[in-house]
Amino acid sequence: MADGPASVLYLHGFNSSPLSFKAQQLISHWQQAGLPPDLLFVPALPNEPRAAIALLEGWLTEQESVVLVGSSLGGYYATWLAEKYSCKALLINPAVRPHLRFQQYLGPQQNFSTGERWVLTPEHVQALAVLETPPPQDAARYWVWLESGDETLDYRDAAEFYQGCRLDIRNGGDHGYQAFVERIPELLAFAGHA
Repeated sequence: MADGPASVLYLHGFNSSPLSFKAQQLISHWQQAGLPPDLLFVPALPNEPRAAIALLEGWLTEQESVVLVGSSLGGYYATWLAEKYSCKALLINPAVRPHLRFQQYLGPQQNFSTGERWVLTPEHVQALAVLETPPPQDAARYWVWLESGDETLDYRDAAEFYQGCRLDIRNGGDHGYQAFVERIPELLAFAGHA
């Protein structure tokens, strides 16, 4: 993909949405910086992984240059897309092999930010398993932000999986990544938007 300012694709996590805190903060900072609105895409990801990937690939293939920003499950999707399309990716407390954890969550779900109710099925989990990738082949394209206080995912799993990549591990924090707002300028610079 081309160099220069890239389109940014933000991928929210499990049971989240574009209404989440990080998504809204990114949108707000993007607008305040006067960046082109058509270069930021913050989609509502379908709960079904195949549908989510189809939506993302449909948008991604129309872009010249893309930087992926993925939080939690969005980080898992971002890794799969970054490997397939050779994109840069900034991952925030990314999920590693989520299909191995999701068996315990089978059944009724409710989206944290929209209130939508849905059911997590074994088919969803199997579709996630299909997306599993080996550790990144081109580690230089990745920047991984972890907080050790993540109460949902063990940050050490991601630190091990992405060990060849640029890792930024902060003590404390939580799964939402408390340092996000102060680091948005770094995210924008990573995407070529100084």
